[in-house]
Amino acid sequence: MDNNTRNKRLLMAGIPLFGAALLLLLWPQDEAKPMRYYHDTGYIFGTYYNIRYEASENQESSILQRLHEVDTLLSMFNPASEISRLNRGEDLEVSPLFRTVYDEAHAVSELSYGAFDITVAPLVNYWGFGIEKLQTERSSVRSDIDSIRQFVGYQLLDLHEGHLYRFDDRVQIDLSAIAKGFACDRVADYLAGRCANYLVDIGGEVVAEGVNQRGKPWTVGVTKPIDDAENTTQELQDTIRTTHIAMATSGNYRRFYYEGNEKRSHTIDPRTGYPVQHNLLSATIVADNCMRADALATACMVLGTQEALDLIERAGAKCYLIVGTENGMEVVTSANW
Repeated sequence: MDNNTRNKRLLMAGIPLFGAALLLLLWPQDEAKPMRYYHDTGYIFGTYYNIRYEASENQESSILQRLHEVDTLLSMFNPASEISRLNRGEDLEVSPLFRTVYDEAHAVSELSYGAFDITVAPLVNYWGFGIEKLQTERSSVRSDIDSIRQFVGYQLLDLHEGHLYRFDDRVQIDLSAIAKGFACDRVADYLAGRCANYLVDIGGEVVAEGVNQRGKPWTVGVTKPIDDAENTTQELQDTIRTTHIAMATSGNYRRFYYEGNEKRSHTIDPRTGYPVQHNLLSATIVADNCMRADALATACMVLGTQEALDLIERAGAKCYLIVGTENGMEVVTSANW
């Protein structure tokens, strides 16, 4: 067989393969799923969540997975959670996620000179705002508080080589003042890898990126601090239009009770052991992440107006404070608001 004949046969043999390849290229391919906005809602951590995002398909199952992950990590109401096991004195290697929250909490404790303190749980219980009351009758509040304060203080904790050590077995950890912010960050981190536009709102803690379904910046509200123990009032003090924010709000207008003529707020000063008594009604904080904003908001509510402004400056964050006055309310903000 000469070379010309051989080349012709090879060429003819290749035609079916080439034709098949060309047919595949020309055959209509499945089109990418169109992007649309989704809105997932529900109830977790004792509050409601609203999550909106633009995606090609619903992400609710993955979002719920991350919310429940935080619950099994930080919930004091879940006996199997990591924090519950640590509070029982179990010796376990803490998870990387727990370490992330602990390190941020410790940093804010240092920044706030102890106004934010995750060992405040026994005092919160004592005043009736925790998972249990240490005493139903308080015959001598001062002596009770002096006794409890012996095992309250973030310096009584040490995270070393993956293990959390308590220098007093009575120390109890409460991360509820940072958990919602952390949960917002976890969900937002997940969505950021899949969506350009999203808003995560868990009980008023918010992370937002991009624009809403009308192509406009997201609108985030600052709630007016009206005494409302039943949580039925949602009047807004102000609104913020934004394409990028991590924000948290803390206040004493939702959780409180009266003992005689004295109002007992749920914000407990871990340095004194008593509910705070000043005219700062709410603190809205914008920070690099929602976890830090959440912790800083609580610290501000402990400190009061001027010390809160000083803290926010040290932290490199922004704040919107609502302060009670004789004539009603006034707004005080950091210079960079």
